[in-house]
Amino acid sequence: MSSFLYRSNPQAHFAIKCLLMLISMHMATLAAANFYQNADITWGDERAKILNGGRDLTLSLDKASGSGFQSKNEYLFGRFDMQLKLVPGNSAGTVTTFYLSSQGAGHDEIDFEFLGNSSGSPYTIHTNVYARGKGDKEQQFQLWFDPTTSFHTYSIVWNPQRIIFLVDNSPIRVFNNHESIGVPFPKSQHMRVYASLWNADDWATQGGRVKTDWTKAPFTANYRNFNINGCAKSSSCQSSSTSTSSSSKEEWRTHELDAAGRNRLRWVQAKHMVYNYCSDKQRFASSVPAECKRSRFL
Repeated sequence: MSSFLYRSNPQAHFAIKCLLMLISMHMATLAAANFYQNADITWGDERAKILNGGRDLTLSLDKASGSGFQSKNEYLFGRFDMQLKLVPGNSAGTVTTFYLSSQGAGHDEIDFEFLGNSSGSPYTIHTNVYARGKGDKEQQFQLWFDPTTSFHTYSIVWNPQRIIFLVDNSPIRVFNNHESIGVPFPKSQHMRVYASLWNADDWATQGGRVKTDWTKAPFTANYRNFNINGCAKSSSCQSSSTSTSSSSKEEWRTHELDAAGRNRLRWVQAKHMVYNYCSDKQRFASSVPAECKRSRFL
């Protein structure tokens, strides 16, 4: 039956697969995710609040300051899941983030940034990958749902072969390791998980043309189900996972897209991508970056 479903309707097959995986992830995070155990609030004073026994966290932004937190541990590869409900209404000028980063001038970084917009306009998801301090590998998307009305799961899978960005377990971007052709790839620096809510009205919304309306402050974003399966710097890979799900515990090590995942990725990039650095001929007038010539799924 499943093979017939896949041949006749691969989108339905992928949706069922995603649902089963989300149920599994949800059961794991119910037991595992706790902000008191896994995160430290790093800035914003009382604007950042851990609630409901550690299950939920809110970040707020007002004219004086934003707020943020970071994971207690650093990691070298893993799967990182976070559920977010973004700032509702007129969120123009605000940026809500969930990302991995090391420290220093030659840092590595893997970014989810959610760029706010005027009421009624869609959020823009900004993704980027830095290696040895250099980024400039931006892709942007607009979602197929309203991310302010309910929680959705945003995930980063990072292993030595590739980085996969997922939304509700649907892949939106794959950045492969192309070190063989001279493209740096983040694989040697441990990274922490970071999240923040801050004001960036000089560039975030329509290139800075729409400014933050401070009469709408404070702006608040909601986080929950902070779940990590990965190699923590403070312990061995075998014992560093914060998840209790043994079946999916090690999947991130070799995770890649199957046929249904590749079909879903093509759909997302065809229908919902609004910027791809590989297609920016004005920016790369003489020659596109080397990795762009290898794969359209970056």
